[in-house]
Amino acid sequence: MDEKIAGTKESAGDVRFATNESAAGRWWYNISPALTWLRGYQPSWIRLDVAAGITLGAYLLPAGLADASLANLPPQAGLYACLFGGLVFWLFCSSRHTVVTTTTAISVLVGASLGEIAGGDATRFGALAAETALLVAFIAFVAWLVRAGAIVTFISESVMAGFKCGIALFLASTQLPKLFGFRGTHGSFWENSGHFLKHLNETNAASLLIGGIAILLLILGKVFLKNRPVSLVVVIGGIIAASVFSLDRYGVKLLGEVPRGLPAMGLPDVGWHDLNQTLPLAIACFLLGGVETAAVGRMFAAKHGGRFDANQEFLALAASNLAAGLGRGFPISGGSSQSLVNEGAGARTPLSSAFAALIVLMVVLFFTHLLSPLPQPVLAAVVIVAIAGLFKLSTLKELWRHDRGEFVVAIAAFLGVLTSGLLRGVLIGAIISLVQLLRRASRPHVAFLGRIPGARRYSDLERHSDNEPIPGLLLFRTEAGLFYFNADYVRDTVMKRAAEMGAGLRLAICDLSTSPYVDLAGAYMLAELYEELATMNVRLQIVEARASVRDRLTAERVEDKVGRIGRFRSLADAVDDFLKSNQKT
Repeated sequence: MDEKIAGTKESAGDVRFATNESAAGRWWYNISPALTWLRGYQPSWIRLDVAAGITLGAYLLPAGLADASLANLPPQAGLYACLFGGLVFWLFCSSRHTVVTTTTAISVLVGASLGEIAGGDATRFGALAAETALLVAFIAFVAWLVRAGAIVTFISESVMAGFKCGIALFLASTQLPKLFGFRGTHGSFWENSGHFLKHLNETNAASLLIGGIAILLLILGKVFLKNRPVSLVVVIGGIIAASVFSLDRYGVKLLGEVPRGLPAMGLPDVGWHDLNQTLPLAIACFLLGGVETAAVGRMFAAKHGGRFDANQEFLALAASNLAAGLGRGFPISGGSSQSLVNEGAGARTPLSSAFAALIVLMVVLFFTHLLSPLPQPVLAAVVIVAIAGLFKLSTLKELWRHDRGEFVVAIAAFLGVLTSGLLRGVLIGAIISLVQLLRRASRPHVAFLGRIPGARRYSDLERHSDNEPIPGLLLFRTEAGLFYFNADYVRDTVMKRAAEMGAGLRLAICDLSTSPYVDLAGAYMLAELYEELATMNVRLQIVEARASVRDRLTAERVEDKVGRIGRFRSLADAVDDFLKSNQKT
């Protein structure tokens, strides 16, 4: 049986495996991929999906409780978010291993952003968190409608690296007081850190002891029992210890009562004016959720084969956040650690996450009373160990060694989180990404070419020092389209090189083979370049332009100046003609 299952690995790489071609073309099958892969579901997979679902459910329970704590919400909010989101995500997702759940980054973003808006009212805080989830659902749905899947690549990896390191330190500053057994504060990283250091003399020894033991066990579990629900075992151990030793008598704070049963489904009690206040938070949660969900999906697609559809994940995020918001939860997204647990437990299809949601449902309906003795230091330990994976110093070192510019960007995002807060930190990261993108687009690489020895081909002289420059010729190629925002840079770069070559220069040849698009400003720039070179007694020729580019240059009468740009004339042909004419003279 195992061989048979292994043999289906390739076909299962895409959630649209084992399906009828005509059925896959129908729009409703595209909206819900589950309708497709369920048709090819094999009975042998059910055992693996159920086992993975049980393991995943055991992992989601402590994670949901911990993330609710980070969001400054009651513990049941984390369970509701995992439950309702998990019940619908599997119907719409395109990745068979990705799991929707509460995440550390989004949870702390919610907790840090809604306090001032809620004005200290816990009920209003919960309603605003649910409303934020509904706004995330709306934004994700619009993104799916307009097929804006490329947006998930907008925030660069260097920005995300710095942002996650900042979040890790911020989270540590919020959880350390709980670990040490005294009341924390809700402020910036610097305020939280100052408060922690100032109140260290109030440390509760029993809290620190049980929290320290929990951290040790969690670390050992990460080392020796990877992708196993060690955190659940630690949580259960903490509950037993609190009950047996009456830890509350020693000043250890406990989780407290968790309501049993399902909440009243419906729209949160907020006004229209609250939408403007929570919209920036919803956009930030959407960006973070989209980026993390896409990163997880792409990782599994590369590992198992198949196709990842970022647009389809937007629809899955929209449905799951709609369910979480209506179910009194808060924003959720694909979780990397939870998804890895799901894969490691042997999940074959997204049905495993539905089984995990059913596990959470059973706990919510019948067993929440067992959670009340959970020590807060144990919950803080679960969070602290989880956030250790966010602070990736190795990534920052790698950026420092190989790309100082990207390192500066990462540090800017890192400091943005610590100095301006999480919400502004996300926006700062997005702005940095935009500036970075515009800077690169406005300064494309202009390659000056030389002949490859022994060949009739030409490549970058800067990268290949053995290439042969052609006397009297300036060969260049812009490795980007020519647009209004980079045309001046390209012209200035070429003219600077022409000036350096001096009086011996007779002909400049522009190779447009790597410029897929030229706009109006780009066409005007080429005409201006022709005229500026002419003042130096240098002619300009253009070769290897694509069809649409040739059409543009013809329409703007650039060909009238530089000569006909034929589709059969290559750079090598132009160089040969120049060399022949030189020999005749």
